[in-house]
This record gives sequence, C-alpha cells and structure tokens, in this order.
Amino acid sequence: MKKHIILLLVLFPFIAFSQETIKGTILDTNNAPIFGANIYWENSQIGTNSDEKGNFEIKTIESNKELVVSYIGYKTQKLTIGNSNKATVILVADNQLDEVSIQTRRKSSNRVSYVVKNIINVNKAELLKAACCNLAESFETNPSIDVNYSDALTGTKQIKMLGLTSPYIQIVQENIPNIRGAAQTYGLTFTPGTWVESIQITKGAGSVVNGYESITGQINAELVKPSTDKKVFVNAYSSLNGRLELNSHFNTKVSDKWDTGLYLHGNIRDKKIDNNNDNFLDTPLTKQVNIMNRWQYTDMEKGWVSFINLRYLNDAKTTGELDFNPDIHKNTTTYWGSEIATERFETSAKLGYVFPELPYKTFGLQVAYSYHNQDSYFGLKAYEINHKSVYANLIYNSIISDTRNKFAAGISTTFDNFDELVLTTNYKRNEKSVGAFFEYNYDNLDNLSLSAGIRMDHHNLLATFITPRLHVKYTPWETGTFRVSAGRGKKSAALFAENQWLFGTNRTIKITDNNGEYYGLNPEIAWNYGASFTQKFDFLNRKGDITFDFYKTNFNEQIIVDMENPSEISFYNATSNSKANSFQVEVNYSPFTHFSIKTAYKYQDIKNGYISGSKQQPMQPKNRFFTNLSFETHQTEKGGNWKFDYTYNWQSEQRLPDTSIYTSNYQLPEYAATHISMNAQITKVFSPRFEWYVGGENLTNHKQKTPILGADNPFGTNFDSSIVYSSVLGAMYYTGIRFNIE
Repeated sequence: MKKHIILLLVLFPFIAFSQETIKGTILDTNNAPIFGANIYWENSQIGTNSDEKGNFEIKTIESNKELVVSYIGYKTQKLTIGNSNKATVILVADNQLDEVSIQTRRKSSNRVSYVVKNIINVNKAELLKAACCNLAESFETNPSIDVNYSDALTGTKQIKMLGLTSPYIQIVQENIPNIRGAAQTYGLTFTPGTWVESIQITKGAGSVVNGYESITGQINAELVKPSTDKKVFVNAYSSLNGRLELNSHFNTKVSDKWDTGLYLHGNIRDKKIDNNNDNFLDTPLTKQVNIMNRWQYTDMEKGWVSFINLRYLNDAKTTGELDFNPDIHKNTTTYWGSEIATERFETSAKLGYVFPELPYKTFGLQVAYSYHNQDSYFGLKAYEINHKSVYANLIYNSIISDTRNKFAAGISTTFDNFDELVLTTNYKRNEKSVGAFFEYNYDNLDNLSLSAGIRMDHHNLLATFITPRLHVKYTPWETGTFRVSAGRGKKSAALFAENQWLFGTNRTIKITDNNGEYYGLNPEIAWNYGASFTQKFDFLNRKGDITFDFYKTNFNEQIIVDMENPSEISFYNATSNSKANSFQVEVNYSPFTHFSIKTAYKYQDIKNGYISGSKQQPMQPKNRFFTNLSFETHQTEKGGNWKFDYTYNWQSEQRLPDTSIYTSNYQLPEYAATHISMNAQITKVFSPRFEWYVGGENLTNHKQKTPILGADNPFGTNFDSSIVYSSVLGAMYYTGIRFNIE
C-alpha cells in the first residue's frame, strides 16, 4: 500500500531484536533521499519503509534473498542480496530509462501482503488500460467495483462495492472526505482521470482516522504530485458519440522547496444521439470546465511537507427530448427536458511534520472547504441544492515501547450547511460534529498484525455515538495471508442528492415521517464483517495468486428507497434488518512474460426490508463473472511498445420493479435477462513522451430495449427513466493521444 508522509500513515523501520538485519539507503538519480519507499522481501510478510534520510533496516530471511523496493512515481526494483548486510538503492523515475540490472515489472493493481487491511492498490498503469475520462470511469477493469448507469437520462455512472451504492462507500481524496452530500450523484465525474495518480480500495470497515461514515469500504484517490508529474502533459480524447475532451498539466519547480502545478480539464458533447429512436437523447449534451492549482512544499531536512489545492468546476448538462430547447421550452409541456448546472469551488491544505531524530513520531493537519451549488429541473420538477462544508483533522502518530506497537490519535470536526429546494418544498439544515479517535497498530514481525481503532463523535443531529473498527491479519505460512475485519458505520441521509434519478419519473414521491432529523427519518447505521484469504502460487514456473473475500453488512437502521409500488417512490426506515452478503473469488496469473490474466466470480445477495416484506434489491445481479486480459510487447531502444487490454463482464438476471399498472407496451418482465459487455483498448507507445490509443466499449452493442418507459408521453403516468439495468448507449468507440515533456 502506498505510504505517503502527508497522510501520516507511515510504516517505519522495524526493530529486529537479536536478529541479523540489512541496512541501506534509498536515493533517486540525483542522490536525494526518498522518504516512505516500500521495502520488503518478495513473497513474504516482512516489510518496512525508508525514513526521511532514505535509510531503512530490515531483518533477513534465510530462504529469501530477493528484496523489492517500490515507491509511487518510480520504477519498482528487485535486488538480489548476497552476503553483504548493506545496500544502496537508486530508484529511477517512471519516465526515465532503466538504470539497474535487476528489477521487477510493477503490477498495475495488487494487494500488498504485509498490510493489515484488505486494500487493493490501483496505479497509473491500471488506470490507462481504459480511457478513464473521470473517476467514475476508472473502475471498469477492477472486479471489486461494479459500475452501472444511474438512469437513462443523465448518462451518469454510479459505483457499487459489496453490492451497495456509493453513499455507503466513503470516497476521499488524499484521505480528505470529498464526494459526499450534494456531490453524491455527480461527484465522481468531477475528478478527471488524468489527475489521478493511484487509487486505494479498502474493502470492509475503514480506518477511524478518516471518520465514521464508511460502511462497505473506502476509496482513496491520490492525485498527481507537482514534484513527480510531467513538466507538461497533454491528453486529447474523442469518441464517435460526440464527446471531446482535453487535459493539460503544467508543473514547475518554483524553488528548492516549492513545486506547483496547474491542471486544466475541459469536455464537451454537442452531438444529439438517439440510436433507439425513442425521441430522447441517449446521452446528455454536456460542457465542463475544471481547473486545479496545486502547491507542494517539501523540506526533507527539517521534516516538513505540505500540499495546498485550489479547484473550480463549472458543469452543465442538458437532456430530454431531441427537440427540447431550454430557451423556449423550459417549464412547459411542449417538450420534456432537463438542465443540470453545477458550480463547485473547493480548497484544501495538508501539513505534515516528521521529527528528524524520531522518524516514528509525526503529526499532520488536514483542512478543507467546499462550496457546491446545483440548479436543476427535470421536466416540471425543480431541484436545487446549495451545500457548504468545512472539515479539519489533526493526527498524531507515535509508538508505544517499540516500533512493533504504533498508534494514531487525533481530533476532527465537520460543519455542513444544506439548503435544498425539492419541487416546492424547502429543506434546510446545519450539521455540526466533533470527534476524537485512537487507533492502535501491532505487528510482531512474523505472522500476526492488527489494527484496532475507536472514535467518539458528538453530532448535533446524530447525538453522541461510538465507532469501533478492527482489522486482523494472520500469516499461517509464508505465501498465505488471512484477514478478518469488523466495524460500525453511521451516515446522515441526503435523500434527494443521492437519488436524483427519481426526478426522471412521474411517480409520486412519498416520505414516511418517523420523527427523525433527516426529512423526518432516522440516520443509517450498519455493521460490516469480513474475511479474506490470499494464497500465492507458482504454476508452470509462473507466479499467481488467488483471493477469497466474504463480507456481510447488517443494517440496524436503513433508509429504504421503495419502488415496489408502480405509482410512487417511498422513503422510509426499514421495518426489518436489511442485509448485504458479498462473496468474491479472484485469480491473478501471468502465463508468460508481459501477459497477465485477472478473472473473478462474484455472488451478491442484497436483501431490503420493505414494508411488503424482505426482497432482493432491484437491478442488482446476484452473479457476475469478470475477466481482464493485458498484454504488452517488449520495449524498443527508444522506449516504445504496444499494449493490448480486453475486459469481459457477464451479469446474471436482475429483479425489476413492478410495472404492472403501466400501459402494456411498457410493462417489463419480472426479471431482466442475463447480458454481457466487452471493452478493449490498444495503445501504441512511440516513446516515453508520446502515445496513441484507440478502443471501444460495449463491443457487442448490447442495449436495453426500453430504457425510458412512456417516452411517447413524458408528462403521462407511464413515464419512468429510472429502471436501468443495462447499457443505454450501445457500442462506443474512441481514440486519443498522450504527450508529455519531462
């Protein structure tokens, strides 16, 4: 798992009592020390990190002489250690030619065996397997995350983990909560894919350091760093469905300690597409401008690191009938149409300090402010939301007795101001919370590690409550890793911000008041329990691994979105315990050099406690089969090669909501049939500076037959665009280039 100083989740060199150790130093090609590099014995649980001077110390293993050294932005190296007990390692940046004789090809996504939590690391190589234009499209090649359309009008993709949608996943940006509240529906589309350096996916209960909202897991997006990103980077993208996109990065070194980067993103789609001939746009017309200015301060000698971010976004979507003109037809029944205008500003700062003489002792401060305003209407239904948020988190890390016993402690506070207009009703509320947390981490250097955390928060609407989290890792043998976890999560409700698809129906919206603080409802509370086992293996002299995951989410309180009555959408607190069970087996194997296979089977049983009884969650397949194939040719002397990626997805049948009262032409079956989707991409790397890619999504051109019910009379009772269980667009082809200057 990536360890970064500013996040202050740094593993420090282990003290190996009465054991032989290897000491060394990690440097870059300018002989500058690298702080936080990962050092571990290959196929073992023994690992450590370099300190602020680049130094490390690790105990030896008699049966293993292969030492692996990795750091984000640099090529991973594998060194053979002989009889010497000292080593100096020069790490080479990813954009430079190899300067070492022995190294290993870094996996594009992997689980690090010596990390306690069940974390999947996704690096830049994985993100480039598909033209992930934004964060929502960055998970197409990962079996742990399901990507689906939220509705048939906006073209917005939503993600699921362990069978539950993104509001139950804590989504953070460099460990600062980011996509929450008003940003729940469209927030994933507000972070361009080129801005993302890596993603860490945590299954199950997260860390108490990041708050109490995580239920099914956590997704952390690490952004590119001005000090390690390309000096100039340009990515241009075009698709046959009319989407044009341009990303530009400009980074410069201001002084010995300051680096800054300016990141510009713009996309536009002005082509009207209606391939299913229902007189509605298959995908909205869009315009987005996204600007980020990022500053990085680094003083390795004194132990200070800081990041400052400033971001501005303006996003506009227009959808509806082909002939809808918002200047003429807004708020009329001539044509059905919708406009969604979002303006967002956010700023954040992170300050970290490492005590120079005591590298295991650190503190950090994270602060953030965001302003989010959305003005929108859907046909004759108005929806507006203004959300202001302030966040602060102070963290202190140290040890108890020795580095086998580490802890993190701190305090955090959050303030949120919501002002919503839903149809003709105005909802306003302020949320204030302050909390304290403590997390203990133990590693006996051999086969047992654990992370036990607890936090107490006082919230003006959620009262005072405790959030416990526990993660245990056990290594029964050198190539096997067993993990278990348990934890509690609690989240406030953002009913309409999370469920904006409901405005694309003519159903009546009903809230069953329970005298709660959120639209009359109680907050959501759930426990998540999980177990995972990973076994590494050798087959035909090639390495691979197999992982079994099982997670169970039990809700003490859940807000049900009930679509079972065809004439209404009801919100109420569950009358019985809702639950979500998720099982996944995943195999990664490389049958020959530069060719890798990732395949997975997933079973998900998601039951909601409806008033009418416990039922399988609609539009949720119980079974899914996934395969990703990746191959690249050997690099030429100029650093060029070819890369080929292919992804296959099969989904089982899905239960559909009742449509029996609709006109017979628009009545749907009880279950949607199984379907498959295939994506592929070819990349030609001409040199480390220039590459071209071409690809396609949904290559079988599978489309949902009737994504919009009652499209011929959008102001009638049959109109419903919310029952989406497959692709709306059909096949989509794209091409693009990437260019950079070192």
